[in-house]
Amino acid sequence: MAAGTSSNVHLHDIPDVILSNIFSLETETRTRNAMSLVCLKWLLLERSTRKSLTLRGNIRNLFLLPTCFRAVTHLDLSFLSPWGYPLLDSFSNPLVLAQFLRHAFPSVVSLIAYVRNPLTLHLLASQWPNLQHVKLVRWHQLWPAAPVGSDLVPLFDHCPMLSSLDVSHFYCWTEDLPPVIQAYPSIATSLSHLNILKHDSSTDGFKSHQLLSITACCPNLRKLLATCIFNPRFIGFISDQTLLTLALNCPLLSLLHLADSTSMSNVRPNLIEDASISFATLGDVFSKLPLLEELVLDVCHNVKHTWPALELLNTKCPMLKSLRLGQFQGICRGIASPPDGVALCQGLESLSIKNCTDLTDKALIAISHGCHRLSKFEVLGCNQLTRKGMWEFTHNLRKTLVDVKISYCKNLNAVSSLQALEPIRDRIVKLHIDCVWASIIGEEKSLKNWSKLKYLSLWIAVGELLNPLSLSGLNGCPSLEEIQIKIEGDCRDQPKPFMDAFGLSSLTCYPNLTRMILDCSGVTGYALTAPVGHTDLSLWERFFLSGIQDSTLNELNYWTAQDVDVNQRCLFLPAAGLLAQCGSLRKLFIHGTANEHLMMFLLGNPTLRDVQLREDYYPAPDNDTITEMRVGSCCRFEDALNSSSRHVPD
Repeated sequence: MAAGTSSNVHLHDIPDVILSNIFSLETETRTRNAMSLVCLKWLLLERSTRKSLTLRGNIRNLFLLPTCFRAVTHLDLSFLSPWGYPLLDSFSNPLVLAQFLRHAFPSVVSLIAYVRNPLTLHLLASQWPNLQHVKLVRWHQLWPAAPVGSDLVPLFDHCPMLSSLDVSHFYCWTEDLPPVIQAYPSIATSLSHLNILKHDSSTDGFKSHQLLSITACCPNLRKLLATCIFNPRFIGFISDQTLLTLALNCPLLSLLHLADSTSMSNVRPNLIEDASISFATLGDVFSKLPLLEELVLDVCHNVKHTWPALELLNTKCPMLKSLRLGQFQGICRGIASPPDGVALCQGLESLSIKNCTDLTDKALIAISHGCHRLSKFEVLGCNQLTRKGMWEFTHNLRKTLVDVKISYCKNLNAVSSLQALEPIRDRIVKLHIDCVWASIIGEEKSLKNWSKLKYLSLWIAVGELLNPLSLSGLNGCPSLEEIQIKIEGDCRDQPKPFMDAFGLSSLTCYPNLTRMILDCSGVTGYALTAPVGHTDLSLWERFFLSGIQDSTLNELNYWTAQDVDVNQRCLFLPAAGLLAQCGSLRKLFIHGTANEHLMMFLLGNPTLRDVQLREDYYPAPDNDTITEMRVGSCCRFEDALNSSSRHVPD
């Protein structure tokens, strides 16, 4: 077209096929919803190209179930309300509801569902016999009289094309899975992805014979994630022979993730006991898995002198991109030349080193020279590292490193960690540090600009304050969108908070901060039975949440503190009142129980449009008391939340 000429070509003149491809490239839900509001044609295109959908809302409101997403292949039913209750029990004829779901979403091949009892899975799986990917969710206790493996049998009965199974958030016993896998050999042979990694320390890991029984039936596995027992004192621990046999059973693995059951807990690992794994055996295992791209071995027991085995990863597993090692000792000797150990893994893009007691600054610098492609690096519990070593490490990787986690390292508190990251301050996108303020007292306020930082994760001990964060050098984060704060400790050891507020109001210095995860699940205290001179959790909850009403958050995930004596995580009055005053909040997810009248406090927040109560901890309370949220309570709250009298701005 000549310069200066005009054209009447309109966006609608683009052929539908091309426009449909453009819509398919957009995956962000809110953006797609905005695009669908442009005109009727765009609405139809958006609906016809949507491949993934997460349903929310109360399942009893069946008339609100969308029927226009006929092309959806990935359906998530795990967030339907009332959350945690049997999905299909809201109807007198649950089969009709299951059939209606199938009619609304006929193309589903990937399903996520909260399965409280076997009947739910029996009815759902029979509606989509072509299911290939299934993730099951359950935090409640098992049915007491249920036979071993009965929860999984309906899935294997109705879904012969199953290739991916994820039970990492499904509360069941380790002995439930092996007999079912063995009973369906054709499905076991077709499985390529199996996730049996339990995300809670209260669940035992798989024993050696169980793991080998599963892998022997699944020779075509490409991804295996499992919680195991590496402690030699336990019967069925993972040994050299177990790892060798596993590698022989599944030679096609591209992802192998084995973690000790204690790695999920907050308890510091035992750094004295050794695992029954030798570096020679590790070398043999690596040579039998040539397709490995991601490897995680978090054994929580010492594996010594591992540098010769790790050197083999570079030649035996040439496609390895991600490596995570827990309690591996001697991973790199750090001598002048030539490089050795993990420093020879030149293709690594992600490296995590946990509880390596002999990792020195020299070894870390050697790794930075050898692994020159690293974009993600985590170091946890390595007490010999110093600020100088970390500074040189980040300096050597300043062109690639954008994601860093530094935690539980004695010589790297908040200030020294940030100073060590100075070479990549203008590039880093994701960061985790521990809020240990020992060296901040007496230092001048540091004004630094972390221009590209979008995600910040913090660990802080109970009773400490968040306010020094801005003084430590993290006050200038113009792009920060999400923050995660993990608080841990025992409130019972402290009489009461020594200050009025934890310091959430200090986060107002981040103008684009819209999402926060406030995780107090590691905080223990007294819910109702505080002795004289001690404070119950309600006062601590006021301490943690004070100042949140000044924030500009749109989304908040809040894990309540717990009383371990009664296995209870509960929302108290101070939290309900403070959350109701957070004027910008649109989505609120409370991970714990609550009283109905306290939930009604939240209706005073004019912007809230999506609120959910989740008891997602092991085991979730099965019999709630009279005053806590039940099905009727949830329904009444949701009716009030969605009432036409509430004019929620969109």
